Amino acid sequence: MEAGLCNMKTLRIGSKKIGTGHPVFIIAEAGVNHNGRLDLALKLVDAAKATGADAVKFQNFKPEEVVTSKARMANYQKRNTGKDESQLDMIRKFALMPDDFKKIANYCKKRRIIFLSTPHGSFDSVDLLQKLHVPAFKFGSADLTNLPVLVYTARFKKPMIISTGMANMAEIGEAVQTIRKAGNNKIVVLQCTTDYPTAPDEVNVRAMQTIAKRFKTAVGFSDHTKGSQAAVMAITLGAAVIEKHLTLDRNMEGPDHKASADPQEFIEYVKALRAVEVILGIAQKGPTKSEKQYMSIVRKSLVARHAIKKGEIFTKNNLAIKRPGTGLHPRLYFKLLGKKLKRDLAVDEMLSKRDL
Repeated sequence: MEAGLCNMKTLRIGSKKIGTGHPVFIIAEAGVNHNGRLDLALKLVDAAKATGADAVKFQNFKPEEVVTSKARMANYQKRNTGKDESQLDMIRKFALMPDDFKKIANYCKKRRIIFLSTPHGSFDSVDLLQKLHVPAFKFGSADLTNLPVLVYTARFKKPMIISTGMANMAEIGEAVQTIRKAGNNKIVVLQCTTDYPTAPDEVNVRAMQTIAKRFKTAVGFSDHTKGSQAAVMAITLGAAVIEKHLTLDRNMEGPDHKASADPQEFIEYVKALRAVEVILGIAQKGPTKSEKQYMSIVRKSLVARHAIKKGEIFTKNNLAIKRPGTGLHPRLYFKLLGKKLKRDLAVDEMLSKRDL
């Protein structure tokens, strides 16, 4: 994955470094799980902070600028809400005002967690976040092909995280190239499947490796699955960013609650992901601190298989390799064969350099 992360040495989101050798950046996706209430949004900030996530992300939009009055709900939205209404009627319930986002951003600063938001579809939504000094912009899968907004945002020269649900490689390439042509190479591409929850056979975390290799960007995973297994696997394949929905209660009304983790589940989720990083280690091989104490005990040395007199020749019959490893290294075994012994050796006595 180093090839895919070659441009990531200086990429930061707030105080966090993104890329190889740095902890995975975990985003608690609050999204619209506040159900249009500022008080619930602030509680989601508290919940995200308690989980150990690096950032909490919302979604800001003006409903009439996101969808037409005739657009229908997606099947997962119907399934998760139990309703069939227009998308416009649905998202109107979840829209917060610009002043609400200012309060959320300030509260995140107070709680010392990074504030992010997805600006849905419009230049005004991007401008709001720029005024709030977001450290990065995150675009959902629906805006991967919204090239005018990507160009507009790229000019702020901030990291841009883009999800790729429903996309093919050509569309991802066009988005990445569009951002780069606008002068911004701070890009993280998230493998994503636009279905909530995502079935295991549609997760395809291996796509991250193809994306990293082809487009030379950092990669990550927008996790819409149940549990942490997919995210754990994504980290082992090089994910620098992981995003997952957070809800205060999965039984709340709304399109995303049922595919979200509740606060306790998210705590366990973060623990599982951090454990993966520890287990993966540093990509270098050497004895660990705990192993060093055993090296002299369990490794082996050259010793006399039985008592040998001075002048005898070393053979496989009188030379043995045994523990402990405090004597002559076994690599010298063949060098000694056929040589005369310079002194008497007792059974199991270790050879030394003077015996060479």
